[in-house]
Amino acid sequence: MRKIASLALLATLAGCASSPYGNFAENTSTSINQALVTDTVKQLVAVYPPAHTRFKLIHETPDAYGRALVTSLRAKGYSLEEFNPQDSKQASKQVAEVQKSGSTTGLAMNYIIDITPENNLYRVTVRVGYQSLTRGYIAQSNTVYPAGAWTRKE
Repeated sequence: MRKIASLALLATLAGCASSPYGNFAENTSTSINQALVTDTVKQLVAVYPPAHTRFKLIHETPDAYGRALVTSLRAKGYSLEEFNPQDSKQASKQVAEVQKSGSTTGLAMNYIIDITPENNLYRVTVRVGYQSLTRGYIAQSNTVYPAGAWTRKE
């Protein structure tokens, strides 16, 4: 009986887990989000040529950073397929297929924005397929400054 209760509890907790992607730097100002997006798009342009690259977002973008990122990528000439909640049942299967094949549906893309409130350090990680781009930032005077170079993990 304890095993069944434990399994039921674990299943309940797993269902409540939030997405591992998105903007975890809550209450970030619009100017900071825009500065982060501008620098992110600049790096994506350097690595993935616009008009030749198609991205497929694998999570929702309800936050200010996500909305600005979508707008900026399209303005630069990227083809971008946004996340469709209707496809969420097949999302993990599609992500694996897209990452393996690099198919015409686009490169799987997600982002993580997090912050350490004690010292105002932001970290932006953008994952495209199996690669990730990461950069740290220091927040001062309602803007951010790079705390180092972009790192690229292949």
